Amino acid sequence: MIELTESAADAVRTALAGAAGQAEGLRIIVEAGGCAGLRYRMGLETDERPGDLVVEQGGVRLYLDLLTQRHVDGLVVDFVDGVEQSGFVFDNPNAASRCSCGKSFC
Repeated sequence: MIELTESAADAVRTALAGAAGQAEGLRIIVEAGGCAGLRYRMGLETDERPGDLVVEQGGVRLYLDLLTQRHVDGLVVDFVDGVEQSGFVFDNPNAASRCSCGKSFC
């Protein structure tokens, strides 16, 4: 369903280690917003919620709510650290179009 690159998994594992045991994984959310209609949000998560799909990728537990599950089949999440761009990058084959920042889609 979702693929985390090794670089993305490393970044999440680092964040989880810095959370001092408070978080168990990463929640990825697709919600209305952004310049293209839908946007991604991510945050450390402490527990599964009703309706969540929990997926293990690269040693990282991902939490996906029902709405998000409909939009992320085949999603590849990468982490880049460069001069022009740093942070998580989303490559979603379900996106009909994307904004130039790559953080929102429709």
